Amino acid sequence: MARRKSLEERIAERQARRPPLEEGKTFEHGPAKYLFIVLISIIVLGHFIGLFVLMGLGIH
Repeated sequence: MARRKSLEERIAERQARRPPLEEGKTFEHGPAKYLFIVLISIIVLGHFIGLFVLMGLGIH
């Protein structure tokens, strides 16, 4: 019966088949960076809107 390769061996083989990443062209967390910026912007904007609404209502 053939022995199944370990997870580490399978990952190493898969990575060995991939072409090397080019310096300066690949940023693997790019989408996460933009998502983070958008979410923080929405939160800050929501706080400012809430602040202005409370100020307009005269609630301190």
